[in-house]
Amino acid sequence: MNKGNGMLLQPENCCLHMVDLQKSLMAQIYEADRVVAVTKLMLNFARIIKMPVSANTQYRKGLGLYVPELEPLMEGIPRPDKVEFNAMANAETFSYFSLLPANVTTVILVGVETHICIYQTAAGILARGLTPWIVADGVSARSEYNHHLALQRLREMGAVIGPAEMLIYELLGKAGTPLFKEVLPLIIDHTN
Repeated sequence: MNKGNGMLLQPENCCLHMVDLQKSLMAQIYEADRVVAVTKLMLNFARIIKMPVSANTQYRKGLGLYVPELEPLMEGIPRPDKVEFNAMANAETFSYFSLLPANVTTVILVGVETHICIYQTAAGILARGLTPWIVADGVSARSEYNHHLALQRLREMGAVIGPAEMLIYELLGKAGTPLFKEVLPLIIDHTN
């Protein structure tokens, strides 16, 4: 397990998990457009580097599907519906993570809300002996205050926290490769 001990991440050791980016919930989220844009960036990046991707919805019957910017991209991604705040407490999600290769030691999290489902899911990830890597600009809450306090608490409990671009460049490792050239337009498009 990489607990932020200075070891750089490798793509084969990571998976991406998206949490509750549903239309009616996102309408209430602080800087929701940023969270959606960063999630889209991370999802497209994960596909390019062939990183496993999973997701959850929270009470889909009441909160609906993902926001229109993300819903068309969700085909083929396991997305159990849950009522639990800790996605790892959901039997279907737990089962999915149990089937991942043993070399996957880091779960990259994006979604909402930082102080509820992201926080409790990160605790569940830690309990499984894995490292949660919170994409700081890819998570949020209804309140900016709750978002920032939750990031502080997540760091204290052992989660790694950083921005999407930092993580992407860490996983790429170097410039000039065919992979770098494929990812660079995503980064340029995201920052424009």
